[in-house]
Amino acid sequence: MKLSPLIKGIITAVLMIGISLAAYYGLPADSPLHYLVFAAYATGIIWTLVAHRNSPASSGKFSDSFNAGFRCFIIATLIMVVYTFTFNKLHPEFAEESARLYKEQQLGIKNNSKTPAEIDADTTRYKNGYTMAVVYGSIFGYLLIGAAVTAAASLIITRRK
Repeated sequence: MKLSPLIKGIITAVLMIGISLAAYYGLPADSPLHYLVFAAYATGIIWTLVAHRNSPASSGKFSDSFNAGFRCFIIATLIMVVYTFTFNKLHPEFAEESARLYKEQQLGIKNNSKTPAEIDADTTRYKNGYTMAVVYGSIFGYLLIGAAVTAAASLIITRRK
């Protein structure tokens, strides 16, 4: 059964979500095993590239290989962004904790020219924009990692005969 890069991207994203949830509920917050999500992401992209290289549809060109990887990582990125948004909306305590730390940081700055009311207003804006900031960061991060892994793996795959 041949799976398209789109389907492989969906499978990759589902695996990434599973790892993310398992890590969140089963590991300490500072565990390096949380990075397994990115290993799954890279593995899904490489799986797509290798399968494409071995298919009759492959021209052996870098652009052809990169295109297959792109189709995989773009759908995985889209799904992960939706997941990130939903997960953060379901856990408003993340925004609360981050806002609390932001406020402490602002209060701890020496020679801070802001009044306590200004700091409170800044903290409220920070808290209200927290989810979107996390989503923007995940978009940028997943696209950057996806493009880098796809480019590097495509280059390696097309150089090998």
